[in-house]
This record gives sequence, C-alpha cells and structure tokens, in this order.
Amino acid sequence: MKKVKLETVTELWVSGIRGFIQRKVTPFGNGAKVDCPKEYLGKTVYLVILDYGK
Repeated sequence: MKKVKLETVTELWVSGIRGFIQRKVTPFGNGAKVDCPKEYLGKTVYLVILDYGK
C-alpha cells in the first residue's frame, strides 16, 4: 500500500453529507483498517483523524 501524506488542518467543511460513522482503527497485517457497512461499497469516503478520543 502506498504511503498517503496527511494534511494537518483544524477545520473541515463538507457539503452533501448523508451521515457519518465512528469506528475504531484495528490492526490488519502490517497496516490498519476501519470497518464500513457494505452499503457504502463503491462510494467515495473520507477518514478524519482526530487528536482526541481513544
């Protein structure tokens, strides 16, 4: 898997949101994963990294 550059910002403004899902990142091989319901297969998603809330 390629390394993705993390852009540091303090605000995110997005329109047209149907909702959001909060999940815990879990280990998967040498990387990590976040589970997502299959109803979102083929959709564009965003993963927002937070500094708080373990």
